[in-house]
Amino acid sequence: MAAPVHTTSPATLFSERNAIAGRPLSAVTGAEIQAPLIQGGHVRYANLDYGASAPALSVVSAYLNEILPFYASVHRGAGYASQISTSVYENARNIVRDFVGGRPDDSVVFTRNTTDSLNLLAGCLPSTDGRPNGDVLYLDIEHHANLLPWQGLPHRSVVAADTIAGTIEALRAELEQGGVSLLAVTGASNVTGEILPIRALATLAHEHGARIVVDAAQLAPHRRISISTDDVDYLAFSGHKLYAPFGAGVLVGRPDWLDLGTPHLAGGGAVREARLDGVSWTTGPARHEGGSPNVLGAATLARATQVIAALDQDRWHAHESAIRSFLVEGLQRIEGVTVHQIFKDTDPETDTIGVVNFSVAGYDAGLVAAYLSAEHGVGLRDGRFCAHPLLKRLGLPSGSLRASFGVGSRLEDAQRLLAGIEELRRTGLGWDYVVDSSRWVPANDTRTYPEWAPNTPGTAGAAPCIED
Repeated sequence: MAAPVHTTSPATLFSERNAIAGRPLSAVTGAEIQAPLIQGGHVRYANLDYGASAPALSVVSAYLNEILPFYASVHRGAGYASQISTSVYENARNIVRDFVGGRPDDSVVFTRNTTDSLNLLAGCLPSTDGRPNGDVLYLDIEHHANLLPWQGLPHRSVVAADTIAGTIEALRAELEQGGVSLLAVTGASNVTGEILPIRALATLAHEHGARIVVDAAQLAPHRRISISTDDVDYLAFSGHKLYAPFGAGVLVGRPDWLDLGTPHLAGGGAVREARLDGVSWTTGPARHEGGSPNVLGAATLARATQVIAALDQDRWHAHESAIRSFLVEGLQRIEGVTVHQIFKDTDPETDTIGVVNFSVAGYDAGLVAAYLSAEHGVGLRDGRFCAHPLLKRLGLPSGSLRASFGVGSRLEDAQRLLAGIEELRRTGLGWDYVVDSSRWVPANDTRTYPEWAPNTPGTAGAAPCIED
């Protein structure tokens, strides 16, 4: 990505953009937590890892405390608390449907996360005599959540071109071959933050007799979506990326496939009648929500959507754009730093969300992330971001770095990241680092965790994610 020519000084740029993004757009829980530095002392934690899990909105945390005393089992309880919990849970469907501009008859199924939602849909694709009625078509830029569920079905993949226009034509050529029942695409890349043209892709799919599902895990926290306006058939996203705790996800879309599909969780609540040797399944969302649901997860997800929906869109986009442009321009000024993107025709002002992907020459991405955390109190993501084919295609088989931010971010977070990278390029690492559980960590780390937290390596148990 070529560095643009700027005549304005970094200090002036910071001052101008600080007026827009110097404060969080909306308060989040934990915004002022103090991170211990390896060299001693503490600093406010600069959270630039929103793309993995966003902090809970303060309003959502307060709402949780308000409804928690009424938490009870839902749907078949006659008690006072159970009736309230059921009302909250079922009303959450209406709130989420409104948030995504759903059609009146769209099903709203609560799941664990986006991955769960897409796996659910994979079990609902129509078939005849046990044979799927068509293939699933997807791009090579997808997160594994929108890649792996389809590989157990007849499927085709398309390598994205280096432009969005070229990618649309590549998909068109494949759709013209016929036999595709579902086009599965991301709304915004979790690796680079580039937005795909959902409406154009939906039109393209429908012109060739296919439906479309959009993985909106990254898009929903950054842009308003209307599946009825864009004519999207299915949409999936997660609460943990949309400023809500408790790990709830949702699948919204046309009910016909869902009502005939394989129940996602065989169990109580998903049936009309169970027998010792068989079962009659119900229809509607309950068909796929067997067992006791995540009531608080669904409720807080719905509340978060209300907060996001109420944001002034101009201020929202200006806040995010100010942070992103400041960070990208700053990184491009540092020798040895490369900012990565997929498409040459992406408009950085309108076609990106709060995600920036970059690498630092001469340093493993994991080592840079460990250094920024330990020596500067900056948290960001490194690795292959559950998008291995894309990282390999971008020439980054061992991974890169991703800074991501949202409504709780402030320009100072980006400034701290830039200061850390500049210091790294100028003087190198200030501490020794070793690999532990396949992750870089500071050697001889004497920092302590809160007394209620296990004092063990924070990466223990993670998949190594090192094979090609």
